[in-house]
Amino acid sequence: MFDFVRDNTRVLFFVLLLLIIPSFVFFGVQGYTQFREGGESVAKVAGHEISAAELDAVHRRQVQQAQAQMPGIDAALLDTPQMRRNTLEQMVRERVIAAAAEKQHLITTDDRLLRLFAQDPQLSQVRKPDNSLNKELLQAQGMNPQAFVESLRQNYSLRQVMQGVSESAMASKAVSDAALDAFMQQREIQVARFEAKDYLAQAKPTDADLQAYYKDPANATQFQSPERAKVEYVVLDLESLKKDVTLQEADLRKYYDENIKRYGTPEERRASHILVKVPEGASPEQRAAAKAKAEQLLAQVKAQPDTFADVAKKNSEDTGSAVNGGDLEFFGPGAMVKPFNDTVFAMKKGEISPLVETEFGYHIIRLTDVRGGQTQAFEAVRPAIEAEVRGQLARQRYDEAAQKFNDIVYEQADSLKPVADQLKLTLQTADNVTRTPQPGAEGPLSNPKLLAALFDAESLRSKRNTDAVEVAPQQLAAARIIEHVPARTLPFEEVKQKVQERVVARQAAELARKDAEAKLAAWQKAPDSAALGAPLNVSRVLPNQQSRQLVEAALKAKADKLPAWTSVDLGNQQGWAVVRINAVAGRAETPGADQLPQQYAQAWAAAESEAYYEALKNRFKTKITYAPKQETSAP
Repeated sequence: MFDFVRDNTRVLFFVLLLLIIPSFVFFGVQGYTQFREGGESVAKVAGHEISAAELDAVHRRQVQQAQAQMPGIDAALLDTPQMRRNTLEQMVRERVIAAAAEKQHLITTDDRLLRLFAQDPQLSQVRKPDNSLNKELLQAQGMNPQAFVESLRQNYSLRQVMQGVSESAMASKAVSDAALDAFMQQREIQVARFEAKDYLAQAKPTDADLQAYYKDPANATQFQSPERAKVEYVVLDLESLKKDVTLQEADLRKYYDENIKRYGTPEERRASHILVKVPEGASPEQRAAAKAKAEQLLAQVKAQPDTFADVAKKNSEDTGSAVNGGDLEFFGPGAMVKPFNDTVFAMKKGEISPLVETEFGYHIIRLTDVRGGQTQAFEAVRPAIEAEVRGQLARQRYDEAAQKFNDIVYEQADSLKPVADQLKLTLQTADNVTRTPQPGAEGPLSNPKLLAALFDAESLRSKRNTDAVEVAPQQLAAARIIEHVPARTLPFEEVKQKVQERVVARQAAELARKDAEAKLAAWQKAPDSAALGAPLNVSRVLPNQQSRQLVEAALKAKADKLPAWTSVDLGNQQGWAVVRINAVAGRAETPGADQLPQQYAQAWAAAESEAYYEALKNRFKTKITYAPKQETSAP
C-alpha cells in the first residue's frame, strides 16, 4: 500500500486536491454561511464579506498547489493582479453556489453519497474494489477520512445547484439548425483585390504629415528605444567546480577496483540439457526409476557426445527445449535454479556434466558456448573514471560553495569580483539586457527570476549585486547593473525614415480603400464591367485559403438578393477587397460535422448555466470591490 503511495504521490495529490475537493473546502465543512468578518473587504455575497486576508490565504494555497504540480514554474507568474482576481472570482462563485444550496435546502443523503462515490470515475484512486473508501491511502496522504467524506458530501450537495440547469438545458432543433447553418454555410464568391503595395508610388506625404504621425500618442511606442542595461554576472555550477578538482592517481585506481564489474561485459553461457522429470510428491520407487533412466541416458551421451541433441529430442521431458535438441540459448548467472546454475558456470566448453538434481528432476547438461566476462583495462576506461570522480567530488563541494556564494554576493554587494576570485569563477558581461528574456535567449540571463531581481528598483538605483538566484538545478547566479539606459522616445530626425515608411504605407492603404469603394459603386451599377477573380466557395470552416476578414465579410453580407456586393478591409494596411456573392451553396461538408449538434447543445447548456449563475449573483446581492495594488514601475 505505502509503496503505491510513494510511487504515485504526484498523481494522488492532483486527484485528491484538484479534482475531488474544490477549493471551497478551504472554508471548512461547517457550512458556507459562517464567513469571517473584519479586515479590508474585497467582495460581498449574501451579506457576508470576503476579506483581503481570506483572498490572500486562498490565493497562496493555490499558488502552492500549482508549484507542487509544476516545480519549475516561476511563482511571480502566478501572483499577478489578474491571477488574484481569478482566485477571487472563484471564491465568489463558490459562495454564491453555497448560499443557493442553503436557500434551496439541498443536501446529499448517506445512500446518495455512497451511490455517487461508487460511480464517480474521479474517485477511483481512493476507492477499494468493494467500493468502500480507502482510508489507509487517505491517511498516508495526511488527510482525515471523516473530513474527506464530509467535504465530498458538501461537493455533491453544491453540484445540485447548477446540475438542474445544465442537465435540463435543451437547444431546439430549429435554433440549432439556424446557428449551424450560419456557421457551416458556404457561399460562392468572386474577389477583386486592391493591395496597398500597388499604391505606394502614389503616396506623397508632406513634412506636416510625418510630424503629425510622429507626435500622435497612439504611435509613440513605435519610436521608443527600449530600456536596456549592461550587466556583469557570475555563475556557480558543477562545471565551474569541476575545473578546480584535483585528481590523484591512487583515487582513480581505487575507484576502478571498487567498480570493476561496471567495466566488464557479464559472462553468459549457452547450454543444452536432457531432463528426466520427477513428479512432485514422488515415491522413492518413482524417484529411483527416474534416476536410473537419467543415468542410462548419461552413459549414452558420454559414449557418443555428438548424439546429445538427438537424444534430447527423443528423451528430454522439457518440452520447451527438447524440440531444439535441449538448447537453452545464452543465459547469465542466477538465471537458472541454483544447482543447475552452479554446475553450468563450473564447466568447460564441450563438457557433459554428471547428473544434476533439481526440484524439476534429473538433468544432463552440456556446455556448448561461453561469451563475455572480459574486463576493460584501467587505461581504456580512465577518461570515463576521471569524469565520474570529478563530478562526484564537485557535487560534494557544491553545497559548501553555494553557501559561500550566497554570503559573498550579499556581504560584498558593490562588486562581483570578490566572489569570482574566491570561488575561481568567470566574471562575465552582457550588453543590451532587457527586463524580459530575448527570443531564443539561453543561460542565466534568460531566467525571469534573475532578470526580475536585476531590474528591481533598488538594484537599478544602487547598482548593487542581486541576491544569489537558482537559475537551474545546482546552478546559482548573481548579477549587477553596470550601465542602465531607460526607455525613451527617439528624436524625430533619428526615426524619420521609419516614420516616412509608416505614413506612406498608411496613405497607400487609404488610396486602396478609396479605389475599392469607387470600383464597388461602379460595378454595382454595371456588373458586366467588374474585373473579378474566378468563382470559389468559402465558409467559416473551409475558407479556401482566403483571409478571415474576407470570409467573414462575405458571409455577413445580406444574401436575400443575389448577386450581392461588399467591400472589406484586409487589415494591417494590406489594402482592400471587393467581394461579389453569387450564390448560397448550402453547408460545407467537413469531417466531424455530425458531432456539431451535440457540441452546440453543450455550448447552449453552458450558456444557460452561466446565465443562471449571474441571476444567482444578483439574487444574493453580490458585489466585488477588489482593487489590485498598483505595482511601482522602475525608472
